[in-house]
Amino acid sequence: MDGKLMQIGEVAARTELSLRTIRHYEETGLVVPSARSQGGFRLYTETDVARLMVIRRMKPLGFTLEQMRDLLQATDRLDADARRDGSGGGGGAADGDGDGDGSLNADEREALLDRVRGYERAAAEQVEKLRVQLARAEDFAATLRARLDQDPPGVSS
Repeated sequence: MDGKLMQIGEVAARTELSLRTIRHYEETGLVVPSARSQGGFRLYTETDVARLMVIRRMKPLGFTLEQMRDLLQATDRLDADARRDGSGGGGGAADGDGDGDGSLNADEREALLDRVRGYERAAAEQVEKLRVQLARAEDFAATLRARLDQDPPGVSS
């Protein structure tokens, strides 16, 4: 585990997610608390908070819960493999030997990286669409401001 344990209220405040939303993500298996207190309270780590932040960032881009799960599983496997390597990247996973110790062979690693790249491309495409929508919304707001400037308050015909 990674350091300090936090209760759900602190995690909700840090992630700006509701308690209900965090519980829903637990029920769907996206984020499971790392521990429980003796009283049964959910306890989260920084890793759990980081996972929730990934989900929070994916949601407004239109990703489904299944896509979120798929991305998190891919990154979890890549991270676990990097930890096994002890170097964060080189060594056992990239040598393609698949030692039977759970490490990824080169093909598995590349397939996972391709999945992550696909999500990065989809995110970039969605961000561009949102930029266009934002520009349109700003134009609309400017049009309304200009219209209001034509008829100052308190002036009646």
